[in-house]
Amino acid sequence: MKKSNTNAYMALVVVSIFWGTTYLASRIGVRHMHGLMLAGIRQTIAGILLTSFFLLKGYKVPEKFVLSRLFVIGVMMLCLSNGLITWAMQYIPSGLCAIIVATVPIWITIFSYFLVQRTKFTIMLIAGMLIGLLGVGGIFYDYLSSLTNPDFRFGIFLTLIACISWAIGSVLTARWALKINFLYGAGFQMLFSGIVMTIVATMMGQSLPLDGFNIELWGSLLYLIFIGSILGYSSYVFVLNNLPPSLASVYAYINPIVAVLLGWLILQEHLNWVTGLSCLVTLGGVYMVNKAVNKNKQQYGTTTK
Repeated sequence: MKKSNTNAYMALVVVSIFWGTTYLASRIGVRHMHGLMLAGIRQTIAGILLTSFFLLKGYKVPEKFVLSRLFVIGVMMLCLSNGLITWAMQYIPSGLCAIIVATVPIWITIFSYFLVQRTKFTIMLIAGMLIGLLGVGGIFYDYLSSLTNPDFRFGIFLTLIACISWAIGSVLTARWALKINFLYGAGFQMLFSGIVMTIVATMMGQSLPLDGFNIELWGSLLYLIFIGSILGYSSYVFVLNNLPPSLASVYAYINPIVAVLLGWLILQEHLNWVTGLSCLVTLGGVYMVNKAVNKNKQQYGTTTK
């Protein structure tokens, strides 16, 4: 096995495991700080570190046109996705949030059809989408009593908006195909989105609690910055550039399982056979969607609008 492949598989393990743990870290962090402020500080610091690294290596500042599109993608994928997910975890369990987020490939397929390419809706693709949504429905059935709580419903709403935003941002990323180093571009996305979220959180009356050292808050924040954003995203980009997309997408099936188990073990979040089965059904549907999309690409290629 080539060294690059070995490193890629190691990076895939990092993404699969550690990105799943960020739900736990976020859930702990929002106990002490508003979700938008937490996400804003996380992305701002990670963005500063990443962009500074590339600038010190001699990279030039991107053109205004590229920066403007990085701003849009950053807002869609980080402000309206990561930011809202972090906020949502003030109201819903981290495991539930992770399972809903696992449906993102379904949303990407839908928006890709209208914005990038005419995906052929095969029987497997449609079945996968329906099975995935059925799994999510099963999870909601297990939380029927919680749905009467307006805060819980708000958390679900934020998570769904986050999924849609990530999907649109992913589609725009593919459509625009900006000629910039992926990590360098990601650094600007983090920086822009972090600044926006911090400003919005401040306008909402939130602030950084500097009056006392809280090991839970600062531990989760540091973990999210260095493990979630820098290590996790760097590994993800490396995986995308060295492994087939079908293999790279494996992380999407492992992340929710890690999040659900950690939420149950550490935070005593709700977990029973209905939730477990619904999680597996959802992931099964997502797998079918990914497989159908990859098969479409192999058989028909891509037809841009």
